[in-house]
Amino acid sequence: MKKLILLASGALLMACSEAGELPGKDITIYTAEHILTINEDMPEAEAIAVNAQGNIVAVGALAPLKSQLKGAAIDNRFEGKTITPGLIDPHVHMVLGAMMYGLDFVPPWDMETPKGTVKGLPDKASLMAKISEFEKAAADGPLILYGYHNLVQGNLTRQDLDAITSTRPLYIWHYSGHDFYLNSAAIKASALTPALAQKFHGVGLDKDGELNGRIYEDAGLALFATIGPILMAPAHIEKGWNGYEKIFARSGVTTVAEMGYGIFGRTLEDNYTKAYYSEDDNYRLYQVPEHRAFAKEFGDEAVSQMKALSGDKTRNPQVLNQVKLFTDAAFYSQTMKMAAPGYIGGQSKGTDGLWVTEPQDLPNVMKPYWDAGLDIHIHSNGDEAQDSTLAAFEQQGEGKPGQRLIIEHGGLFRPEQIAKAADLGVGLSVASHYVKYMGEDYKEAIGEKTDFITPLASAIEAGIRTTMHSDAPLAPPQPLKAASVHMTRETRQGGVSNPNERLTPEQALRAITLDAAWSLGLEDEIGSLEAGKRADFTILESNPLTTAPEQWPDIKVWGVVLGGDIRPVQ
Repeated sequence: MKKLILLASGALLMACSEAGELPGKDITIYTAEHILTINEDMPEAEAIAVNAQGNIVAVGALAPLKSQLKGAAIDNRFEGKTITPGLIDPHVHMVLGAMMYGLDFVPPWDMETPKGTVKGLPDKASLMAKISEFEKAAADGPLILYGYHNLVQGNLTRQDLDAITSTRPLYIWHYSGHDFYLNSAAIKASALTPALAQKFHGVGLDKDGELNGRIYEDAGLALFATIGPILMAPAHIEKGWNGYEKIFARSGVTTVAEMGYGIFGRTLEDNYTKAYYSEDDNYRLYQVPEHRAFAKEFGDEAVSQMKALSGDKTRNPQVLNQVKLFTDAAFYSQTMKMAAPGYIGGQSKGTDGLWVTEPQDLPNVMKPYWDAGLDIHIHSNGDEAQDSTLAAFEQQGEGKPGQRLIIEHGGLFRPEQIAKAADLGVGLSVASHYVKYMGEDYKEAIGEKTDFITPLASAIEAGIRTTMHSDAPLAPPQPLKAASVHMTRETRQGGVSNPNERLTPEQALRAITLDAAWSLGLEDEIGSLEAGKRADFTILESNPLTTAPEQWPDIKVWGVVLGGDIRPVQ
């Protein structure tokens, strides 16, 4: 261990010696009961030294550090606690989350929100009663509620909502974020007609060809003239954004990535980010541009614009040298693309889901980004989607050193797809909550294919760099809870979904630290506690590696250290 410390701090000692200064000048050595480094050469340490610039200069045993770094301050405030690398949620949606977190919830299961836990509504009767309660208490005007899920709470029709109110426009936002359910007043207020089905696939029609109230996927754009001014109002966004940050803080999150920068318009998103995000916050925000948004704004210059933005290292938040693409649609709304026999139940029964990018087009969509050296994140959920994504990637060139493709969400993976992804060097960032929330409920819709939901142990065994994310607001950004889900594979009903895919505690902790950093191309800066990296830590009241997996969500967070700045939970 002493040799490792000397190697890490040798240059520092030499420079200080030449300058006639104490080598520990402007350095603080922090101690804790446990320091979990996620560094295979030194998995646990007694102390960690941080300089005034907020970087780690050495990690190891306390006595050698004190000897080498004479003059360093010793800070024991974390005595009895555990220091881990800063926890990372590599896939969130800030503006979308602010929209949702500013609403009242009608969720199918207990859901963590900025205001605390909202109890789940486990059937249609309780859902309808709660919608009625909100409707009666609401001020005049349209009412938007978030969180409904059809596989748990039953089908929801235009007539169901008309029975609650026939005069107030009522919009129920599906848990997936991809579907809306409208009453007749909302249909009228949004000026929708059956002709919309000629423009968009996502328009629900009844047997008479009339609108049944369901508007989904890209057809949802037709609603934003009506509900956009409500959801995007500055006061509403501020309320939701501040709520988001409360969850980050109490969950020990130090880094997040907006995985879809530009979807709601860059100018609008930039204005809100400038208004509500700052360097004083307890987390660091990055942005990954979304292909369709940038292509719409910049056309053939989309790639060069992304490169220019990512090259601006003074920008905060920093735009990563990456791009977000889509293969198929949504897991929760049963529109992800499924191989035969497709959907055997649920609201998509008898279909096989939706492509966002057709298989014949996907290689050409990838190519300019890959050739320009951008990492690619690609939303790819269903098992047929994985075939398309992997086939398209196989057609790309060798790429730049270190360049990577990361499959986002990865709802279903068959064993042969895991093997192919490993052969291609693909990374995997899964939606952490599919197993917990849908491991049993989804059997109605896809049958025994639920065995293929996010098989992380198989992916790691195959050598795939694997992380997990919340896709917040679809699940709260709580990395410890996400890790717990994949160590237990427990469903919300108390069953176990494919126990062979359970992670070990060490694998789970790495997934929400170093491998999460890798998925963002930031593994040289954050994700482990090593000399030369930023001093981003999460401070926990107990050691996760000696805590039962099912109890990880209950581990208390003291606060974080961000770039050397100590920031306790307020």
